[in-house]
Amino acid sequence: MRVLEVLASSDHPLTVSELGEAIGVDQPRASRLVQQGVEFGLVRREADPDDARRTRIVLTEKGETFVRGFRDQRRDAITTALASFSDAERADLAHLLTKLADAWPT
Repeated sequence: MRVLEVLASSDHPLTVSELGEAIGVDQPRASRLVQQGVEFGLVRREADPDDARRTRIVLTEKGETFVRGFRDQRRDAITTALASFSDAERADLAHLLTKLADAWPT
């Protein structure tokens, strides 16, 4: 899922190395994950128009649909989980999550 999320969030196709760096795995592991994505029809390799020696990884239509469905499920789960929160509790949670994100080590 991390591979698909990164590709869906990127504004351009990524190389296997860029993808590996984005998800925190080495190049051989990233390559295996891409191959699995290709086998499931979720991603495809395409030639890099700027450098014929490299390939870029992009989501297929099936991959885009899969990511949208996953995001919809996640959004529904969050909505359900927050249903019993008051407006003040939601504001407190947002504040604390922002504070956590700001303090997160890079």
